[in-house]
Amino acid sequence: MTIQTRPIGRRLASVADVHVNLTDHYDLSGEIYRQLRSAILELRLRPGDRLPPTRELARRLGVSRTTTSVAYDRLSSEGLAVAVRGAGTFVGQVGAMPSGRRVPAAVRPLPEWESVPTPSFNWAKAEFDFRPGMPDARLFPLRTWRRLMAAQFQPTAVGRGVNGDPAGCAPLRAAIAHHVGLARGVRCGADDILVTNGTQQAIDLVSRVLLRPGDQVALEDPGYGPVFMLLRAVGYKVNGVPVDSEGLIVDEIPAGTRLVYVTPAHQLPLGMTMSLRRRLALLDWASRNDAAIIEDDYDSEFRFGGRPIEPLHQLDDSGRVIYVGSFSKTTLATLRLGFIVAPSSLVRALHGAKFLADWHSPVPLQGALAEFIAAGHFARHVRRMRLVYEARHELIGDILRHRFSSQLEVIPSAAGLHICATAPTASVDQIAEVVRRAAGMGVACHPLALFRLTRARSAGLVLGYGAIPTDRIEAGLERLHRCLIGVSVSGAPR
Repeated sequence: MTIQTRPIGRRLASVADVHVNLTDHYDLSGEIYRQLRSAILELRLRPGDRLPPTRELARRLGVSRTTTSVAYDRLSSEGLAVAVRGAGTFVGQVGAMPSGRRVPAAVRPLPEWESVPTPSFNWAKAEFDFRPGMPDARLFPLRTWRRLMAAQFQPTAVGRGVNGDPAGCAPLRAAIAHHVGLARGVRCGADDILVTNGTQQAIDLVSRVLLRPGDQVALEDPGYGPVFMLLRAVGYKVNGVPVDSEGLIVDEIPAGTRLVYVTPAHQLPLGMTMSLRRRLALLDWASRNDAAIIEDDYDSEFRFGGRPIEPLHQLDDSGRVIYVGSFSKTTLATLRLGFIVAPSSLVRALHGAKFLADWHSPVPLQGALAEFIAAGHFARHVRRMRLVYEARHELIGDILRHRFSSQLEVIPSAAGLHICATAPTASVDQIAEVVRRAAGMGVACHPLALFRLTRARSAGLVLGYGAIPTDRIEAGLERLHRCLIGVSVSGAPR
């Protein structure tokens, strides 16, 4: 039954499309009453919901109207339903609700999925928000974006009401190819692009078309935890590989590794850039070991100093690098659109994997983003935000190097939305206590230990600056400093 609405006083009440199953052929009105009563008490029917008219319910169930009227009268006599002359019958205001009937859970997930922690992301706004990975939504051109999104729902919009291409809509793939070719030197065409729901889906799809359960994968350690958990849950053997000032230590990649995931332009979370020597060594290793590389270029649009590095994809002459990117860092965190630049040998398989995963990413979002890029709005927004983030990056770095010099050591970086600092004289537990105290004072940040995958954890802090206005950075860091000096090296409060 189609849900309808009708004004009742100053509000709208919906006609409930409630399921009634007549299994008792000897007490039809009683069966209708009991099922509606259960639906009301279990809150499947909520106070104020409009019940179907007795005549309509009788027609649907193949009974007389008298039968449904008797059931409604019993509900009304208990205060579970209220008849309003000329308007219909509505669920009444019921007091405390008993919990619904629970069916015993006979099926269980595989152990590897039970061990995946469900993110309890309580993204309540912190007074001073230094959490990494979030762009500044306040400075995004929302008025322009709303206009472009509205245009996607016009009757003349391309693809209206039709399933889309698993590879992504053609205008967006062309816009992405032009952008990464111009801004990052990635050699590709629209046919090489696959649009995904963010970076994590991109990595999931690539791994599925390349690997079998039990195959070995290598990730930077410290690194991006969700990718580690994803690949391990799917059934691959995932190894953490240490990094140094030049990036991933290629000689530490375990023998038999089939796939390596790296963030060479801005290592997550430490922030260094992989040196040219190390990038060439990684490509040579992949060639000698018949392996593939996923290059996650997640926030390199925001580079503040030094010469932009060549992506691994640009240096690759054997088609072993799969380049992935995301718009969640450059536009809005909630805009879950990413992309893959795939070698020609993988394109068809990736299209099939995307089709089987979710058919295609949201078509209206793709259309709006394509126009946002093609009209120059994206490039202007990135240029504007690069200046904003550079100022915040420099401010936080200067304060950490001067005010926090006895507690933290800043790792040099020249890109991205966060800055990392180690705590050589503190323990992991002490930093965890600092983060907890800071949260109590309205300061949100992440400990470096959160990014450790398989190796021993290190003490430090990862401070983002996308979500905090520039004029609030100093006050927020001052509160964080008070938390640091309130915890001694031994862990006992001073």
